Amino acid sequence: MNPYKKENILIGMEDTGHYHFALLKDLLSKHFNVALINPVVTDMTRRLQGGITKNDPLDSLTICDVIGSNSRKKPYRITKMNRFDLYEQRQLTRHHHDLKEELNVYTNRLQKCIDIVFPEYNSLFNSKYGVVYMAILKDLGSAAYIASTDIRTIRNYFKYSGRGKRISLTAEQLKEAAKNSIGIDSSSEVIQIKHLIAQIELIQQQINEVDKKIEEFSTNLNSPILSIPGISHFSGTSILSELGDIRNYSSAAKIIKFAGVAPFEHQSSQYKAEHTAITKKGSKYLRKTLYQIIIPIIRNNPVFKEYYYLKLSQGKSHRCAQGHCVRKLLRIIYHLLTTNQQFDSSLLK
Repeated sequence: MNPYKKENILIGMEDTGHYHFALLKDLLSKHFNVALINPVVTDMTRRLQGGITKNDPLDSLTICDVIGSNSRKKPYRITKMNRFDLYEQRQLTRHHHDLKEELNVYTNRLQKCIDIVFPEYNSLFNSKYGVVYMAILKDLGSAAYIASTDIRTIRNYFKYSGRGKRISLTAEQLKEAAKNSIGIDSSSEVIQIKHLIAQIELIQQQINEVDKKIEEFSTNLNSPILSIPGISHFSGTSILSELGDIRNYSSAAKIIKFAGVAPFEHQSSQYKAEHTAITKKGSKYLRKTLYQIIIPIIRNNPVFKEYYYLKLSQGKSHRCAQGHCVRKLLRIIYHLLTTNQQFDSSLLK
């Protein structure tokens, strides 16, 4: 490329996973123009040309065909250095999502084991996974072991100086319930319980560490979307990092499309489908965050609550009404980010 001027060179690469990041950042630091191409575009281009064979040399030629296209709407996007500004935040928020899913897997497996060795255990506590709840399970493990344990030892588990509401359950009640339990005395399940709790505690520590760093990023960024009630440091950072540079979107409709929450349109001749699902294109992490936060937003914001019940009165399902609220939220987020204004519920209609 040395004989050519950098402004006359356009380098194309597929936007596939993480494989292109290091090379992309190096090229941008050297002030080259780089076009990122969705792998779906290159695959469709190859198929339209009648290609069956797929290998690296042919893929390179296909990328050349894509960036050399004379179509009105370019099938690629020119990227800039500022694309990496939110890279760390995006990696952390995605890691948070993945850790949460992993935590759900382990807690479900833990409940399976509890149902076998002490099925009455959960009914004795007002909530699961508290300090006493987990400590007893981790050390004693089953109804049979609790029933044979000295009452003074069991009482020690109920003595703790941490925060939180004190439980009404007593050591005597727990021991009596264990004696009358129909649970199976299984040493293999007890071992699994201890290992699962260790995994759960480790993941919870990791989530706390990730959330602390996310909060640091969010505080430094101080985005106006944090002024929306219901959006936390985590959810705000997740939305911003997944969207990237807001200047890449010319309208709120573009970020709705990017989030994959736009309704799928299907029309043929005189037929037009009235009830369709959302497209589910784009970032699944962004969609997941939006649908998680829309519930407290509807609950705490009168305008969103009114809009939600309006959609229900029009015959929409709960999930469909939520989707309408998500799109309304994205339009508000787009306005706040492009105008750098704080959220004001009195201006909503």
